[in-house]
Amino acid sequence: MNILVTLNSNYVKPLIVMLQSLFMNNPHEEFHIYLMHSSIKGEEISGINKYVTGKGHQLSVIHVQEETFADAPIVKHYSKEMYFRLLAFKFLPACLDKILYLDPDILVINGIKKVYEMNISDYLYAAAYHDRISVKEINKLRLKKYDIDAYYNSGVLLMNLQLQRSIMKEEEIFDFVERNKKIMILPDQDIINGLYSKYIKNINEVLYNFDARYYRYYKAISNGKVDMDFIIHHTSIIHFCGKKKPWHKNYTGNFHSLYKHYEKMVFQ
Repeated sequence: MNILVTLNSNYVKPLIVMLQSLFMNNPHEEFHIYLMHSSIKGEEISGINKYVTGKGHQLSVIHVQEETFADAPIVKHYSKEMYFRLLAFKFLPACLDKILYLDPDILVINGIKKVYEMNISDYLYAAAYHDRISVKEINKLRLKKYDIDAYYNSGVLLMNLQLQRSIMKEEEIFDFVERNKKIMILPDQDIINGLYSKYIKNINEVLYNFDARYYRYYKAISNGKVDMDFIIHHTSIIHFCGKKKPWHKNYTGNFHSLYKHYEKMVFQ
């Protein structure tokens, strides 16, 4: 399986924890990790490569030069790295037709083969939207002129690279950012939804992009079905969305100890 990650030095340790969970809970799979970055230090890259190859997998590093997006508009405090996952098809090998993007603030606690092998031949992406009324309706209103059906989370994206190369244009993306700077909140996510929402195949959020902040919500709307036993046995991907992260000392949450369990495996 091809896995894409894009990050800076601040997320190197969380990346290793995410990969530990991915490798451990998919023991019979072979992974090729593609790391896109613009500023990670050489010694950090060496450490990531040593870890990945030591687990029997492969790492390819794609260094994007700072000037590559010199003319691209930016929003608020977000850097030009926000374009990396959106335009990854430009930098990844032409022989790749599919790749799974994963944020580094994720734990993979069960197999991902089912979602990876999903048929998305007619879609640019497969992704989950977090179906809470406040999130869904506010973002639909904010991006009203783009007539989006749902607001998909960009932390887990199955990408149809072949179709992206034929449809997606960087000029269209840059123009979207320029025209919507004042209303954008999560730039890369806003772009994907504003421009390509109609080309996204929905995947089950409870199974493949479980928002760790809302355990009680998921449990309540499922009439108790989605409890801790269900998640541990059936959910593949737990996503620690939001500003508070489980590697921060002041973090509290239902899955904090689970994260610390995987963290301890790689950072004694």
